[in-house]
Amino acid sequence: MSFNVENYFKELQTDDVIFSYKGDISSDVINVILDSIEKKTVEANDPSKIRKKVYNVLVESLQNLYHHVDVVPDDFEDQDSRRFGLMVVNRNPEGYRITAGNFITKDKISKLEKKLTKINGSSLEEIKELYKFILHHQKISDKGGGGLGLVDIARKTGNKLGYTFYDYNDKYSFFVLTIKISAISSN
Repeated sequence: MSFNVENYFKELQTDDVIFSYKGDISSDVINVILDSIEKKTVEANDPSKIRKKVYNVLVESLQNLYHHVDVVPDDFEDQDSRRFGLMVVNRNPEGYRITAGNFITKDKISKLEKKLTKINGSSLEEIKELYKFILHHQKISDKGGGGLGLVDIARKTGNKLGYTFYDYNDKYSFFVLTIKISAISSN
């Protein structure tokens, strides 16, 4: 049986969810998400440093969804979405958790997993150096980035990136990235 996106999305709907969305990731949707989360972090009286970090990490996550999502599989129920993704933001006393998910063709998993493993295996200082290196030495890809997004998320949060590739069918997996932003931050 293949991974069920709808069931997974329902499982993410816990008491501490402050925002959730699944569907087409367009520039309009990105703006709505960012405005909504910014408003909620202000209403929660979060320190400006935490608000800024949540906003910046959310921007990077949404850009990843917008630029790197693959087309939906032929048998997926939402054939109207050009860029299908999901985004769930949780807030609890420990901080924020951002969960982003999208389809990825299986031929891209190895490269992405290698990048994530390298990031998670690096110290914060190594991540900062990697960020500087990419910033100064990488070409901008046709999708708009030079590979900075995930490195920048790790740099800003100071936390490891959680990720899972759920098997959807013989050609596709559903990639889920989980990012934690601590309420009390040393960065």
